[in-house]
Amino acid sequence: MPLVPILMPQLGESIAEATIMHLLIKPGDVVEAEQEVFEVETNKAVMGVTTSCAGTVTSISVAEGETVAVGAIMGLIEATPEEIERSGATPLDATEQATAAQAPQPTATGTGQGTGAAKPNADGSHFSTQGEYRETLAAAGAEGRGLPVPIGVRGAHYLSPRIRARMDELGITEADLVYITGTGAGGRITIDDFEHFMNYVDGWPSRKASPMRRSVASSMQRTWRRPIASASRPIYMAPIMLHRRHHPRKPGITLYFVRALALALAEAPECAGYMVGGLILTPRRIDIGVAVQVTDGVMVPVMRNVNEYTMDELIDEYNKVVEQARSRRLDDAYVGGGIATVTNFGGFGLTDGTPMPLPSESLILGVGAVQKVPVWSDEVECFIPVEQAKIVASFDHRVVDGGDIGRLMVRIAYYLEHPDML
Repeated sequence: MPLVPILMPQLGESIAEATIMHLLIKPGDVVEAEQEVFEVETNKAVMGVTTSCAGTVTSISVAEGETVAVGAIMGLIEATPEEIERSGATPLDATEQATAAQAPQPTATGTGQGTGAAKPNADGSHFSTQGEYRETLAAAGAEGRGLPVPIGVRGAHYLSPRIRARMDELGITEADLVYITGTGAGGRITIDDFEHFMNYVDGWPSRKASPMRRSVASSMQRTWRRPIASASRPIYMAPIMLHRRHHPRKPGITLYFVRALALALAEAPECAGYMVGGLILTPRRIDIGVAVQVTDGVMVPVMRNVNEYTMDELIDEYNKVVEQARSRRLDDAYVGGGIATVTNFGGFGLTDGTPMPLPSESLILGVGAVQKVPVWSDEVECFIPVEQAKIVASFDHRVVDGGDIGRLMVRIAYYLEHPDML
């Protein structure tokens, strides 16, 4: 009977690969059309891969922990001609079937030791040899190349072709070289410096960076290529806390800031603009992201046209996207396209910080923990305790200046201190 491939689908506009998390089938299993057979992790979420037709699984060509490119064959299903015609599936031709029959099967199915997985030693370390370290780094891949080494000596940025070849071999980026002290002329990193460092870290306890962690690293490296500046100011929290206390549905604190930022940006959208060549582009819609902490990274679901709805109308959507992000199963409607993000690091007890905008955005608003601080009152002529939280805006300084952000934050503060307007 004809063989129908199970292909790694295109799981997002900018996604080129995914890592196999769980195999939900094995050879010999009978499957239905549209049955979920693999669970995979991209740099955005955990998703399911389904079959295109019903039939019997004849082989599986991937292993858990393996990273697979979009369009690659993950397994084969033997299906009847009637089922293929009914489902519209595309079977392999004779040449492809012969090639698939000769393909080697994975040796580490279900062990978590797929491509690039590190094998722990008895002492808990993952690398026993320089070669094993090299293989693991190479499997992890090199993302976000091009971040300059932050050194100030003239000529110290130069890297010889020999070092670059070793970096390509190991999957190392220039950002990783910040850990190495150069002993060459002008502070340059020599090949001996490079190899000494690689031998120094060989055998350290380690773990393979997950797709989520690698995505965050790549994003932050690309963000740092721009001149990012930050500005902060305190916000009186009593109006928000009182409003929330009396609200029957108790909106999330972060939602107040999302809505306030959206209203302020609707008045001054150029603060979230983009510089492309000699042009500064102004956003057409006020789509705001919400940073949600997940295992080994952060997900940023995006709420659309936030300025066009009241906060009460946004409560259900906000709760929905946060829950989806925490489970790492975001609907496509909430992925990408934001113009700014709100991140509430105050939930971790942090009072201040320097949030970094996504590469696709030029503005992020951070929210610190609520504190009681003494504030002078002219009315009673003494210090009184006031609940405050600090908001921090990090922005692309090519697009806006401190004055623009200062005025934006004044408007944000105004809305937050008058929550009935939200």
